[in-house]
Amino acid sequence: MAFLKVVPLEKALEVIDSFPLEPQVESVPLSEALGRVLAEDIASPVDVPPFDRATVDGYAIRAEDTFMASESEPVRLKVIGEINAGDTPAVELKPGESVYISTGAPLPKNADAVIQFEDVDREGDEVVIYKPAYPGLGLMKAGTDIPKGEVLLKRGTRLAFKDTALLSAVGIAEVPVFRKPRVAVISTGNEVVLPGTELRYGQIYDINGRAIADAVRELGGDAIFLGIARDDRGSLKALIEKGVECCDIVLLSGGASGGIRDLTSSIIEELGEVKIHGIAIQPGKPTIIGLISGKPVFGLPGYPTSCLTNFTLLVAPLLRRLLGRESVVRKIRKRLAHKVFSVKGRRQFLPVRIEGEKAVPILKGSGAVTSFIEADGFIEVPENVEILEAGEEVEVTLFG
Repeated sequence: MAFLKVVPLEKALEVIDSFPLEPQVESVPLSEALGRVLAEDIASPVDVPPFDRATVDGYAIRAEDTFMASESEPVRLKVIGEINAGDTPAVELKPGESVYISTGAPLPKNADAVIQFEDVDREGDEVVIYKPAYPGLGLMKAGTDIPKGEVLLKRGTRLAFKDTALLSAVGIAEVPVFRKPRVAVISTGNEVVLPGTELRYGQIYDINGRAIADAVRELGGDAIFLGIARDDRGSLKALIEKGVECCDIVLLSGGASGGIRDLTSSIIEELGEVKIHGIAIQPGKPTIIGLISGKPVFGLPGYPTSCLTNFTLLVAPLLRRLLGRESVVRKIRKRLAHKVFSVKGRRQFLPVRIEGEKAVPILKGSGAVTSFIEADGFIEVPENVEILEAGEEVEVTLFG
């Protein structure tokens, strides 16, 4: 099948952006929220701490009872009880009284200070105080750590362990998050076999299935590997239909070029609509983008480096959108390690590895497995540029 029409990368991105997909929201238990993306701002439903509490072990007092205390003339206060963490105090301090209190325990009524036990003496049912205390000493007032209503986390936050700990501290048990897009991953080719299978002559192990599925998971999506479709219409069509039935997006690698066995485009056309078959980039010109039952189907190149580059350019922004995340691509600026030649008129994305301040082009070709493994990212060579000189500053788009 011939390419329908080669389009610029920008046109392909416009088509993808027009797909009728919107982020979906679900509520998950806090225990399952790690790594998920918040679908709305989260405000604290309570004060933290929820009560005035002691921050030291010592004696809860009325500070004014100690204002005249000194080493030569200490103040003696009667100890009328004890309060431990978790207690609900029923006592109410009167002038001249105190209560022994442990760290984290709620203060009794009328207490406004806690003196550490190391700073006083205990004699029978009295505590001997040698220096004045001030209101607020040794305690934390309700809401001083986190006041009720304060926004803790913003929509779009990808929850780390500190975030889930914070939500736990304010008693939140369920969290509104963006639903993980389900992505079907299909490898293609008679020559491709799964790791763990004994290789026959002419066969290769599947790397794209693993790479794409884990790239989806790294972004926060839910990848479902459906297996390897053979180069026959029935096998490929069955897996594409299964992917459309169970998932939101279908990703295929291989089977996208104009070869006689490359059936992806015709099957998408039969089941839905081919939006794009061919993008004016290198590598990845034969990439296919289609829709089946309103669900995007991508036919990515078979070579690993081409496949991951096109995933980064085309699929990753869509996944970020569905996950409620900003479409921010990590980029760094480096100096090109050596001269690079390009074909004028073709927009090229060249894999590079980072060595200190240098971007080292990887020129083994996108079919080499080590090109993919060694690459930290890629640089873009515009279609009107034939040579990039050694030492020239370039922008590296990072994988991952």
